[in-house]
Amino acid sequence: MLRLEARPEISTFWSYVSPILAAVLTLIAGFMLFSALTDDPLQALSTFFISPIADAYGISELLLKATPILLCAYGLAICYRASVWNIGAEGQLLMGALIGSSVALLFVDSTSSMAMPLTLLAGVVGGTLWAGFAAMLKVQFHTNEILTTIMMNYIALNLLVWSVHGPLKDPNGYNFPESALFGDSTLMPILWADTRLHIGILFAAIVMVLTWVFLRRSFVGFQIQVLGLDPSAARMAGFKGKKLTYLVLMISGGLAGLAGAIEVAGPIGQLVPSVSPGYGYSAIIVAFLGRLHPVGITLAGLLMALIFMGGELAQIDLGLPNAITGVFQGLLLFFLLACDVFIRYRIVNVPKLLPTNSAS
Repeated sequence: MLRLEARPEISTFWSYVSPILAAVLTLIAGFMLFSALTDDPLQALSTFFISPIADAYGISELLLKATPILLCAYGLAICYRASVWNIGAEGQLLMGALIGSSVALLFVDSTSSMAMPLTLLAGVVGGTLWAGFAAMLKVQFHTNEILTTIMMNYIALNLLVWSVHGPLKDPNGYNFPESALFGDSTLMPILWADTRLHIGILFAAIVMVLTWVFLRRSFVGFQIQVLGLDPSAARMAGFKGKKLTYLVLMISGGLAGLAGAIEVAGPIGQLVPSVSPGYGYSAIIVAFLGRLHPVGITLAGLLMALIFMGGELAQIDLGLPNAITGVFQGLLLFFLLACDVFIRYRIVNVPKLLPTNSAS
């Protein structure tokens, strides 16, 4: 009889190799999937993973798409280090986009140099307050943050949809559910000429460094990690678990809100119902694929951005459905979890005991 048995020691080497192995297994599964869907699976894989970044413009688009994913994932990593399971980065991103857009629309005809900074700040505030509400529910009413944050995603989405159909709708927009185009003073400055890549990628790079310093070189970061590893030890050491819960959720929400504001003030240039194709949800996979380490998250975020781009190109060139992006994301998460299970457990064969005949 086969059963799982906990390994006496978890291999550090395989813990870091596991994400690479999961990516390789995803490629193999993708090849099998494309074999069933297309006549040339190798060409399909090339279209999905290589063609999107075959030139400089493609690389700039990769960095552009990775920016909101990375900002959300860095914040989630801080939460997860404290064992606070924030699943609401998508909703926090949408609230950041909504509140940021509300401020940006005040500067449509303005040339003020404060337009863009205030828009981004409003986005941070929107995401922070949205996550802070979830933190209050957890701390004051002991609710499960997994349930509250994921439900608040749908509330945020419906608030955004209501806004672009109502108070933020462009009166000159021919009845389309979208806001007016933002003024030039609000838009993110372009970083790479002849591309859409803006300075948001620099924000992501700065946040990556700050996240590493915060978690590895600060006393608060040490408290967060102790809280995540052993809450009882954190209490005995006098660490304020409730305050830390507020802190990690609000940091995570603020970064997701910044991502949302950057999206509407960057490549979109206005508030629309489809601000995010699921960046906040994808950031959860990225955080775990990167082992909650800023450098690992950066590499995983670039891979996730490539999957988004590959899915879009597969629709155009191969005629595949939009769901192909979600399929690859699901495969990546499945294989990562499967690899992690076998890092922690092994399959053993337990001999089946035969019943003994009792003496009559």
